[in-house]
Amino acid sequence: MNRFIAPLLLALMLSACGLQPLYSGGSKGAVATTLGSVSVATIEGKSGWLMRNALTDRLGAQDSNVAQFRLVVTLDDRIEGFGVRADDTVTRERRTLRARYQLISVATGKTVLDATAGSDAGIDVAGSEYATIAGENSALENLTQKVADQIVTRLSIYARGE
Repeated sequence: MNRFIAPLLLALMLSACGLQPLYSGGSKGAVATTLGSVSVATIEGKSGWLMRNALTDRLGAQDSNVAQFRLVVTLDDRIEGFGVRADDTVTRERRTLRARYQLISVATGKTVLDATAGSDAGIDVAGSEYATIAGENSALENLTQKVADQIVTRLSIYARGE
């Protein structure tokens, strides 16, 4: 009998904790509506192009003429060698992608959110230069996806609090 009562009590306690789904209301909810009203400004470079595409896909961004918010992103993309052999050749690299982003209200011009996001990835330096470049490009693609997820999560939290 006790093994049935304990899960029931636990379920009742969890329902009273005040947690609410972030995306409640689905596509008509506050979060989805706010995210859909964000236009993403152009970001320089290859990493910027990848980031803007990732953000636009996740936000479901509208035409910039009807947007309520503008997202401005500045990226810092670095590759550092850190695994070194006795003959001074690099065997491992770390690619780091950091983003500073600002959410700006189009109506007022005020910055309503100013934050950072980032991630890094390890890359094996192969004997082939082509393989190393392909690894660096794959790392960049994966990093832009991770950082875009972080940005959209933070924007969702902001939208939920409005």
